Amino acid sequence: MTETEPVEDTERVEDTEHVDGIAIPGAETVPADLLAAFLAYERAILANDLDALDAFFAPGEGTMRGDDAGLLVGHDAISAFRSLRGGVSGRDIERIEHRALADDVALITSVSRFHAGGRGLQTQVWTRTAEGWRITAAHVSPRPRAFDRAIWRTVGDPLFQGAWEGPLTGLTVAVKDLFAIKGYRIGAGNPAYLESVKPETSMAAAVADLLRGGASLRGIARTDEFAYSVAGDNAHYGTPPNGAVPGALPGGSSSGPASAVSTGHADIGLATDTAGSVRVPASYQGLWGLRTTHGLVPRQGLLPLAQSFDTVGWLTRDGATLQRVADWCLSYDGSASTENVYGESSDELPRRLVVPAEALEIVEPDTRAAFEALLERLELPVERIGIGALAAYQEPFRIVQGAEAWRNNGEWLRAHPGSVGPAVAERFRAAAAITPDQERDARAALEPLKERIEGVVADAVLILPTVPGPAPMRTADGARVDAVRTATLRLTTPVAVAGIPAVSAPLLTIPSRLGPAPVGVCLASRAGTDIALVRLARQLASTLEIA
Repeated sequence: MTETEPVEDTERVEDTEHVDGIAIPGAETVPADLLAAFLAYERAILANDLDALDAFFAPGEGTMRGDDAGLLVGHDAISAFRSLRGGVSGRDIERIEHRALADDVALITSVSRFHAGGRGLQTQVWTRTAEGWRITAAHVSPRPRAFDRAIWRTVGDPLFQGAWEGPLTGLTVAVKDLFAIKGYRIGAGNPAYLESVKPETSMAAAVADLLRGGASLRGIARTDEFAYSVAGDNAHYGTPPNGAVPGALPGGSSSGPASAVSTGHADIGLATDTAGSVRVPASYQGLWGLRTTHGLVPRQGLLPLAQSFDTVGWLTRDGATLQRVADWCLSYDGSASTENVYGESSDELPRRLVVPAEALEIVEPDTRAAFEALLERLELPVERIGIGALAAYQEPFRIVQGAEAWRNNGEWLRAHPGSVGPAVAERFRAAAAITPDQERDARAALEPLKERIEGVVADAVLILPTVPGPAPMRTADGARVDAVRTATLRLTTPVAVAGIPAVSAPLLTIPSRLGPAPVGVCLASRAGTDIALVRLARQLASTLEIA
């Protein structure tokens, strides 16, 4: 037997009614060699024997596996999922149902009882091949969970009831764990920080506006540590699932709210965007996401990362819901905190779209091809322009962001050494080394860049792919994730530098190793035109017949 050959252990099957001395109802109906293969597969599941599990699934692009997170098609996609999932909890097979579908094809459905409580269901199509019985299709119904701890820190039904009437009545909200919730601590994605702070005595302004509109808080959702990432992983609580592409990173730092919305746990994700933390998870998970004009939504009750760029935003599954939220939260009637007149602007935007040529040079080939095809279908004039090297935006942005992040968090980090994960710790180490002269020079470099973007959107709307391509696989190595992060930030930072609103709409579908995957299209307009920008994005989606 080679390392990758499955164990079809008939010696452990004493008869078809007793396995390892335990009777399994229904086992007597399964042919002995198929039962042996099924039980060997179950042992490999419990041992997390990846080689054996790979071998038990039939090779090729037609093999399928589905669960509550979605459908995986193709042996390679299933194998990638296996490598990141880890083993399942201890369980026993409680019952087996077998049906012969054809010669050498059988259906097995089994009920599993978990040692920690709860039951699950596994349904598999097995096909006899020259190498033995192999799984060609499988569906797993895991034991019910009270809530997914990778998505949620605290959850209720609701956690806080909103007003009983209003334009947002009936909608539920997942709040990023950076906003003040009365009676709860801000956790910032870090357990040591959560333990070190006191409960909040009032609601953040952005939270209060949603409650006044009738929305209810479903819970507090996870964030990348101190919001200092765009990948969506968390060294302490795990990686929230990508609701659109099982096995892919969810995008961050608003990973928890995005995953809550994409998986149907909430209707609205209240989030923040410093360098792309609304836009990136929106793109990765096929959501609508709005980064509001910098300073338009007051940040009282929000734990800062970098005040020069931090802004509030929302994530939704459809454009209509995002419009409802923006119309309420950015209007005089809806917001108790927004004082800027632009908050209720409904002026039509210029009907002229401009594409930064530099952005198309760094996106992945499939993304560029899909984006070019989309431009041809639009019913608006589109022009190509130059905005300058994207690295020239990212580098001074990085320095100013890092300097502010260290001022905000450095004292706590010095008092709690070793409390953050490796990737975030490395970013803070780099931030701590930034000198006042470097910060001053970086701020000076940002001024003409800000003016350049402001000049572009004075009479046009920027349009570009939100990110370079589909969400990376959760198993991608560190170098690959870092390369994607660099390219992503080069696309997202010009908008952040200018402080203008940007919406990511799920208008592209790109092939990936995990199957068809969403990629967002980003629209950005002059400061204060947030409501009109969402309306324009919805009009373009309607033109393309996308909801």
